[in-house]
Amino acid sequence: MINVLVVEDSHVIRDYLVYVLSSDPEIRIIDAVCSGEEALASVEKKRPDVILMDIHLPGIDGFETTRRIMSSNPIPIVICTSTARFDQVRTAMLALEAGALTVMKKPGGFGDPDAEAETAAVISSLKLMSEIKLVRRWNRSMAAAPIIASPVPDYVERHDITMVAIGASTGGPPAMLEVLSGLPPDFPAPILVVQHISAGFTAGLVEWFASVSRLPVHLAAEGDRPLPGHVYVAPDDSHMRVGLGGEIRIERDDPVNGLRPSVGVLFRSVVERYGRRAAGVLLTGMGRDGAEELKSMADTGALTIAQDEESCVVFGMPGEAVKLGAARFVLPPVKIAELLGMVVRRDGNKGGSDVS
Repeated sequence: MINVLVVEDSHVIRDYLVYVLSSDPEIRIIDAVCSGEEALASVEKKRPDVILMDIHLPGIDGFETTRRIMSSNPIPIVICTSTARFDQVRTAMLALEAGALTVMKKPGGFGDPDAEAETAAVISSLKLMSEIKLVRRWNRSMAAAPIIASPVPDYVERHDITMVAIGASTGGPPAMLEVLSGLPPDFPAPILVVQHISAGFTAGLVEWFASVSRLPVHLAAEGDRPLPGHVYVAPDDSHMRVGLGGEIRIERDDPVNGLRPSVGVLFRSVVERYGRRAAGVLLTGMGRDGAEELKSMADTGALTIAQDEESCVVFGMPGEAVKLGAARFVLPPVKIAELLGMVVRRDGNKGGSDVS
């Protein structure tokens, strides 16, 4: 049984969530509270396996409640919000930065045609997140950052990098932000990003990135021509790839490994278009999306990087890449930014479709 704490200020919605979640035989609701203060007390007393938490709460909100839990009694937290308005999404993103694992849309009530699918998605997420073992967030920030253990390979010096592709899943938004924030404002190559996140939150994620990053961040659109130093994030429920002419293609092809967008689809198109003139980065996340394609990038001589286990929330995707020998560097986000800033030179983005 998975012991779940529900934190929701609305009595009606709280009762509804308890009812629908309890329909799964593997879920046991051990407590349902209406405030952040009550959530903190329940965590101390009952030690749930996973928490489903609203953002807007009386007293301390979901962000501050998450921060306090993660600094003292780290427990997997799934943020649940009823709308994707920017103010709520921004608070949800801050909660992710504080240690929450994912953000999801709150299931609709009785009569909502999407309620069954949304409830199933929340239950699936609670089960997956409950398996993640966490450490105290402040311990991670206090740890000394690993350094690059080997010099930059000669091939990076000889071949200009004209495109950077980054993929992430669980725990990805804060890691992605750390990478983007560490890059110089005149970074000379475009950056394409696939971030697995619940439908409806990508646009808010882009706004959040744009509000705190030194680089312009855009929700990618069909036909966009990637500009140097600009970041393009794949939209909800669509694959993003690079076309033969270097333009962004947004497509609704079948999911790959159950995922749309897929990191693998992006990486595969980047290696086909740019070969060794590309860089691929695989950040924290469950599963293996993008690992084999990162290996293909490495085999062509592209610069390939995986996030290290110590800094990952989930060492799934980058861990699979490391097992395959796909990552030439394994680093925390701050060092990933440092490496990219060092090897992607100002004269590196010249366009063209040559695969070298």
